Amino acid sequence: MEILQQRSTTAQVWQAAEEFIRLFHRENAGAGDPRARLAAVRAELADTGTYVHTPAELVHGARVAWRNSNRCIGRLYWNSLRVRDRRGLTDADAIAAECFDHLREATNGGRVRPTITVFAPETPDRPGPVIWSEQLVRYAGYGDHPSITVGDARNAPLTEALLQLGWSGGAGTPFDLLPLVVQGVDDKPRWFDTPADAVLEVPIDHPDGDGWADWGLRWHAVPAISNMCLEIGGIHYPAAPFNGWYMGTEIGARNLADTDRYNLLPAVARRLGLDTSSDRSLWKDRALVELNRAVLHSFDRAGVTIADHHSESRRFLSHMEREERKGREVGADWSWIVPPISGSATPVFHRTYEDRPSNTAYVHHSGARERAQGRDLV
Repeated sequence: MEILQQRSTTAQVWQAAEEFIRLFHRENAGAGDPRARLAAVRAELADTGTYVHTPAELVHGARVAWRNSNRCIGRLYWNSLRVRDRRGLTDADAIAAECFDHLREATNGGRVRPTITVFAPETPDRPGPVIWSEQLVRYAGYGDHPSITVGDARNAPLTEALLQLGWSGGAGTPFDLLPLVVQGVDDKPRWFDTPADAVLEVPIDHPDGDGWADWGLRWHAVPAISNMCLEIGGIHYPAAPFNGWYMGTEIGARNLADTDRYNLLPAVARRLGLDTSSDRSLWKDRALVELNRAVLHSFDRAGVTIADHHSESRRFLSHMEREERKGREVGADWSWIVPPISGSATPVFHRTYEDRPSNTAYVHHSGARERAQGRDLV
């Protein structure tokens, strides 16, 4: 299957490189005049068809890519991103080990740190490594339909593919950790069991009690996206897992509530004694709020970093104001920035945004969704 996008021409790479190098020198006071660096990049491109970012360029590029992420509401903290430079690694074993170390470092005992680990880039003579898994931590889904799946229905196809490849499966619970699937350079994709010590999980309970703990619900602390490509100035890093911290609605309004995920709203409504005979009783809305209360309460009680959608909405507008003062326009996708519950009660709802493209960004390359489902893995 196709892993890479259509390759850019040298002229296209140079155009993106020049834009980024000028940006880097403009935003880093100690970088000086960019002309010498631009000449060196142009000569390297002419000689090899690519160029190598300096460590400082890599750090700034990864942070700017976060700053440019139109679908991310949490960009106020873009300049705090920790960058782990692992560009020398192309082998699946080494990459998997570093991904698990990434999780340990990012978890930070519950005080989650925004982190990215950057592996080898694409070059004209070879592809870069690829992480097939959508996130570094995913739960198995056993079954082929949301109504009968045990676990995360979204991951049922990948789970089935891994079982066919020889993975023995977990304990058959709704929260079995899936292996990480990594494809090294000139290698087939391989799976690696996720070490338990690399994943901090939060048991989900409700602030009003009522036996919620008996359900055995939990969620992992670090949302580390792993199947997007980091693009900086014309250079593509197809394996560059990164994380911020969760906003509560990602877990309570999507992961645990979506009908094609854990579909918990009917069970929550029954637990609350709500009338589910008609949508007009707003039982889904009431159950959704209580499920989100449970997530925020549980993460707070466990001492694990999490944001609520009201606070994060205000912070996003602070980010926009700060960027505009610096003369930088902020792009955003309204459908992603507005939270999935209580949208009109947040300030981000009541304005429009422009979805601005950028040459320095995190992007989905062709086939990413298919790989995350394990398609063609067997």
